[in-house]
Amino acid sequence: MSLFQTVQTPALTYEQPLGLFINNEFVKGVEGKTFETINPHNEKPIVAVHEGAEEDVNIAVKAARSALNGEWKQVTPSERGRLLTRLADFLERDIETLAAIEALDNGKGVTMAKGDVTASAGCLRYYGGWADKIYGQTIDTDTNSLTYTRHEPVGVCGQIIPWNFPLLMFAWKIGPALATGNTIVMKTAEQTPLSGLYVAKLIKEAGFPPGVVNVISGFGRTAGAAIAAHMDIDKVAFTGSTLVGRQIMKSAADSNLKKVTLELGGKSPNIVLPDANLEEAIEWVNLGIFFNHGQCCCAGSRILVHEAVYEKFLELFKKRAEQNKVGDPFNTETFQGPQVSQIQYDRIMSYIKDGKGAGAKVITGGDRHGSEGYYIQPTIFADVTEDMTIVKEEIFGPVCTVQKVRSEEEAIKVANDTNYGLAAAVHTTNINTAIRVSNAIKAGTVWVNNYNTLHYQMPFGGFKESGIGRELGSYALENYTEVKTVRVHLSQS
Repeated sequence: MSLFQTVQTPALTYEQPLGLFINNEFVKGVEGKTFETINPHNEKPIVAVHEGAEEDVNIAVKAARSALNGEWKQVTPSERGRLLTRLADFLERDIETLAAIEALDNGKGVTMAKGDVTASAGCLRYYGGWADKIYGQTIDTDTNSLTYTRHEPVGVCGQIIPWNFPLLMFAWKIGPALATGNTIVMKTAEQTPLSGLYVAKLIKEAGFPPGVVNVISGFGRTAGAAIAAHMDIDKVAFTGSTLVGRQIMKSAADSNLKKVTLELGGKSPNIVLPDANLEEAIEWVNLGIFFNHGQCCCAGSRILVHEAVYEKFLELFKKRAEQNKVGDPFNTETFQGPQVSQIQYDRIMSYIKDGKGAGAKVITGGDRHGSEGYYIQPTIFADVTEDMTIVKEEIFGPVCTVQKVRSEEEAIKVANDTNYGLAAAVHTTNINTAIRVSNAIKAGTVWVNNYNTLHYQMPFGGFKESGIGRELGSYALENYTEVKTVRVHLSQS
């Protein structure tokens, strides 16, 4: 099987890498296996890519370790920054191609996919600026000592990314890791391997030394498990479900006690108080749940509305949700494309069935959209109770619940009544209320009068079962350095 294939999309034709990217070369997997990636719009195969397994991870780790101790170690911090910013330039140069790949492989609307490319480039450029600003402290303890700290790379980092934002999560992971001088073995999601392989080609073009970034297409149960348990990987970073995050943390502990950062699931509350600007709140609530087809870990899927505006809110929200353009990802006006896979489609539809069976009221949606592809109508449930599965569990699709609350205090109580704590929002025109509620919500990010406005300068991560550590901002750099204290005794003679 070839290592490259010409792929025709509705927007353009491009050359797609198919091999594993190890030591700056595309290679076949040791076991010789391949797997198909499916177009969620028409349920047809796009290409087959080479599958990486445990031995391929071993080879990639050796390449990453060799680079860490060799050429990459000699690259200056400012040069690391220059490489990152050059890679960002290449992403922007190839924005049309990368957006087409995301639309084809993931199903997200091409207009939103271009936004992901722009944000990914911004993230890499941001961390490129940090690369020569990683420094420690001098600590004045006494006259007989010189004491200082160094922030050194953790080492070889295993990174496992999800399928909902394939390109963006790639950038979120490699940016801080490379800025701080680490090397990487990246496993992309088996549902969406194509954009990561394309970026691997750009990594080589940008001039990164061999072995610094290695990209494995493979399955979680094999390649992902091998990364989590590997004795020569110093840290693992994972974005995905809480269930898998637990397994990775256990494997990390059972192996070499490697460092772990986890960005996991959520069931985020979106609170609408009676003094909110309802028209504006509806727009943000709509974006909060239906953005990226609802396939967003921080989706505002639990909407808590004060009883004074509950009925009016439902009326306006129904009208707004039904205006969302659902359809072909290559239509520039599409807001919501298909779900990523048959498995995900079936899972979401089972939640919808469960909600109906439990007595929740369908305000709009609740069924398949169209007759081809993994499309689901934007779905709003109302008249729900706290014990319903659709209220408690992460659905990860275009499905939300609307609950009535009687007061600010009740809204806070209900908002915090979850094992998750990734994100939340409050809509109010009173700044005192906004701050009071934001401070009371147990979540890593709280938006006030907006939703899903992520930015690479802002730390992102979860409380409780939504994760460990922070992505983005200067906080992410802490995940990828070891702090060393050096104490020098000064002779008095």
